[in-house]
Amino acid sequence: MKPLRETKVPVWKGRLGRRKMDKSRKWIAIILAAILSVSLYSVSQNKDLSYATEEKKTSGNFSVTWIDVGHGDSALIRCDGHAMLIDGGEPEESDKIYSFLKSDGISYLDYIVATHTHEDHIGGLSGALNAADVGTAYCPVTSDASASFENFTKYLGRQGKAVTVPACGSTFSLGSASVRVLGPVDMNTTNVNNTSIILKITYGSTSFLFMGDAESEEEADLIAGTDDLSATVMKVGHHGSNSSSTWSFLTAVKPQYAVISCGENDTYGEPTSETLDKLQRAGAEIYRTDLQGNITCTSDGNTVSFTTEKEADGSALLAAGTKTGDGTEAVSETSSEAAADYVLNTNTKKFHRPTCSKISTMKAKNRKDFNGTREELIEQGYSPCSVCKP
Repeated sequence: MKPLRETKVPVWKGRLGRRKMDKSRKWIAIILAAILSVSLYSVSQNKDLSYATEEKKTSGNFSVTWIDVGHGDSALIRCDGHAMLIDGGEPEESDKIYSFLKSDGISYLDYIVATHTHEDHIGGLSGALNAADVGTAYCPVTSDASASFENFTKYLGRQGKAVTVPACGSTFSLGSASVRVLGPVDMNTTNVNNTSIILKITYGSTSFLFMGDAESEEEADLIAGTDDLSATVMKVGHHGSNSSSTWSFLTAVKPQYAVISCGENDTYGEPTSETLDKLQRAGAEIYRTDLQGNITCTSDGNTVSFTTEKEADGSALLAAGTKTGDGTEAVSETSSEAAADYVLNTNTKKFHRPTCSKISTMKAKNRKDFNGTREELIEQGYSPCSVCKP
């Protein structure tokens, strides 16, 4: 048997094999590095995309602009590409509302809200209906003899729409914002202001309360209800008149910011010094359309920020509106409004709402106006009237 012979590989062939192996390993390493690089880039891109998406969700997609319509109300709410208009000011403001919507690129309103039928709220909505199509139109009534209401329904009809009366307690969405109808709670009133639609809009942890022209009676109805009235921003009721913003209501709302829609050189003297004082005591930062023009509030869901068309110093914002011709401050638009939170009968030790029918039978020597809370009066030994139930 022949011994096995050792097979020797020539040196040049061994070196060539090793070179081929080294070259293969090198290409494998390059390919693996390329794959890893692409993977890391993809992860990085996905991370950036995720961050950008998160930023988009909380980068101020919600805004409210209170349009300066003089003595009246108008506010445009925008959220995630959706829009709602609350009121439109006097009839002569319809051109301004039309131009504002056009310049803002709004051709469709998901909702249009006429808080009540007074012309300083509903009059300018015809301009909105000529500028944009509307999805749903809300109003507390379906009929009214006023020319402004008839004009409003005429232009709605041209779009094949009619007024919808919202149910108290109902909710609807505006993009990612939630809107709740808080009032009117009671339509059995002769005071049109107290039929105002009250809306609370919630976006993230911020909220916005729109009071229309609601007076102390409607405020009391809201306090007696079960809804959470607290709000980051409150559109002050009735242009800052004494008929609204009772201390008990402000303590329930606890607004951080208060926006007053009122007219420059306004003959009603609104906002009044009493209302401004209460808002300041409640800790609210005050904004006014008569001094600052259009006011825009933007929310990122956690905080809010304000921008104004015009500058106004703090002392001016806390100064009352125009006085009436005799030098006294106007306190109302109707004879049913009064300048106090409550009216006391010092003889019977009863306290009443300022619009209570019992006040007319009260002897002048027994009457006393009171600005303060219900609790303070009870502590002083007063009890609520059984008629107006303050």
